[in-house]
Amino acid sequence: MEEREEASRRCSSLLNRIQSLPLSKITPSCKATLLRLTNSELNFLSRLTHSTSNPSSSFSCNVGYFEAIVHILEQPYIRGVSRVCKSIPLSSTTSHIEEKTDSQFEAVHIDIVCSLHNNPTWFIVSDRNPKYITWDSSGRNKGLKMRIEQIVHAAQLSLALKPVSIVLFFANGLDVTVREKLMANSDFRIYNMEFPHFEFAFSGALESEWINVLGKSYQGACTLIMDVDQCAKPCQSIDDVTELCSYNVHKEFRETCYESRLSSPFRCLIMKMKEWPLDNKDLRSCRREELLRDNDVVNFDTTALIAIISGISNGSAEKLLARSDNELRQRFKNNTEFVISQALSEIESPIHEELNSALSGKMGIACKSVHSEFMELVSMFAGPNEQMRANYLVELLKVVPDNPSPRMMSLPVTRKLAIKNKVAFGTGDSWGAPTFTANMGFVRAVSQTGMSLFTIEHRPRALVGD
Repeated sequence: MEEREEASRRCSSLLNRIQSLPLSKITPSCKATLLRLTNSELNFLSRLTHSTSNPSSSFSCNVGYFEAIVHILEQPYIRGVSRVCKSIPLSSTTSHIEEKTDSQFEAVHIDIVCSLHNNPTWFIVSDRNPKYITWDSSGRNKGLKMRIEQIVHAAQLSLALKPVSIVLFFANGLDVTVREKLMANSDFRIYNMEFPHFEFAFSGALESEWINVLGKSYQGACTLIMDVDQCAKPCQSIDDVTELCSYNVHKEFRETCYESRLSSPFRCLIMKMKEWPLDNKDLRSCRREELLRDNDVVNFDTTALIAIISGISNGSAEKLLARSDNELRQRFKNNTEFVISQALSEIESPIHEELNSALSGKMGIACKSVHSEFMELVSMFAGPNEQMRANYLVELLKVVPDNPSPRMMSLPVTRKLAIKNKVAFGTGDSWGAPTFTANMGFVRAVSQTGMSLFTIEHRPRALVGD
């Protein structure tokens, strides 16, 4: 009975942890799935606790499995969680698997689909006792070997959900013999993830001055990783970078920027962003891993570029609201309410504070299509100050060739998945860089396909003729 009550308390604590997962890293549907599964487990334990059957009889529950999943999701380098505890169907591709005539590859269960250090990754999580994990099939137990074969085949056959890596997380460790066979037969290697070995949570008051502390140790956990294939990795190379239509920031540019009549928020942002190497020789000497280390590269879509230079973001919000209703409607027509709401939002919470936090120390890229669209919009709708800020901003960026990732281009073109957005976001994806955007409709549409996509959200801003 005490063991069941302990499991129930762990479930209750886990529900709070799931609720605390930020939507910036996990989709609402994924969070809802975890809540539903944990609540179901809690209801099961509640029925057992109040059952009239033998209270000392043994029982099994899944709370440790769900704890391990949430433990992974809480890590700061896990982003873009698009699927949890779901099977990936393969019925349309099983014919490509030779010598497999039964239904064993119709679907595979993947515990987490996410981005790990910006790369698409599948996590397989186990909370089983290591003595019950075998390599070969035995009776009803199909064995780890067959399970891994299924997962690897699924990863190789998938396109939109294709991972760069597969990570196995055995929360309670793995038998040495099984681990050696896994590494010898499936190209897995030990992965030293920066997980804390111990976690704890408070489950509530037991008496007036005491609270119950629930703890779980992962000190004996075993984590292994496998690279699926080179085709799945972001395909942008440093040699491609040397051919970019780009501009270089240098000391004179920053001094000119500082001395200009640019608004203080914009000037502060420019000064905080990181410089690209000054010439192709310096750039070629940089390894891609170094460029992307610690998320140093950010991909801009058109909405982000406009938000940075908008007059609303740069001190004109109050002046804009001081105009008459007729003047506003003549200038912005059907977008008047949209612009007014942005101005009110800016006065209440200036957007450049968020931009500085997201972009400080970063190097920016924008694909050629985004750059062209941005400059066209600036020429048509921007005022003189917005145009000046636009010119300084493109000087700071690397304008890279359109190079959307194959997995992004594999998604069907729909009203919500427009080709221009697939190119913009897909180019960032091919670089392994997050896309800075206010286009959350596209982000939601991508997440609904199950694809993990690393993005950074900002509030929208419009060009106002400043």
